[in-house]
Amino acid sequence: MGNVALNQTAPDFEMEDFNGREVTFSDFRGESNILIVLNRGFI
Repeated sequence: MGNVALNQTAPDFEMEDFNGREVTFSDFRGESNILIVLNRGFI
């Protein structure tokens, strides 16, 4: 994945939510704020 410039639309991607459902970034297009948490966990 390349760099995203200021005022450029972010590329679409998909990942699982906390309930195991697949969601895509484009599902939230038009929302004013989106928080993405990438948790690596602890061992």
